[in-house]
Amino acid sequence: MATAKPYDKAYFDKWYRHPQHRVKSPVELARQVAFVLSTAEFVLGRPVQSVLDVGCGEGQWRAALRAHRPRLHYTGVDPSAYAVERYGRTRNLHLGGIESLETLPLRAEYDLVVCCGMLNYLTPSQLARGVAQVARFTGGMAYLELFTSEDAFEGDTNWPTPKPARWYRGLMQKAGLCPIGMQCYVTREATSRVSALERV
Repeated sequence: MATAKPYDKAYFDKWYRHPQHRVKSPVELARQVAFVLSTAEFVLGRPVQSVLDVGCGEGQWRAALRAHRPRLHYTGVDPSAYAVERYGRTRNLHLGGIESLETLPLRAEYDLVVCCGMLNYLTPSQLARGVAQVARFTGGMAYLELFTSEDAFEGDTNWPTPKPARWYRGLMQKAGLCPIGMQCYVTREATSRVSALERV
């Protein structure tokens, strides 16, 4: 069972910056962001204008996204008081969690919603409630990084035990999210934007 984490400066220094512990290098992050942004723009048929980054940490995705779309509106949400106190004003971060999105001063919907490196920390009930909220704010595409019991993973893995892929597929379907591959999803209403063969 996962234990409570401080999500303080030491946590981010270790998992985001330390060469031996960090989950992604700056190059790997840039490549991931470029892929997600390009995929969302393929689905939308236009440049992404707004991004909601849930569980954003210090808001690392903001600079990487703006390297491609300098005028993009970025909003981050994270439960780390440290991250929001330090970067909230300059990076537009709000204190909160995936289950409290509806209580925050957010837009009605976003072209792209990102949940990267945080969904596995949630209990099954938290995940179900959170994914349902994410679906409500998804106006284009959602990128939901999740690892199952069938995957190999590294980094901070003090998580609840992952479930099989079929369990997560059922959860996404119940929330109204349709997979289109590579951890990308569109809402049920937006499935006409992708061909039948792209819908997994």
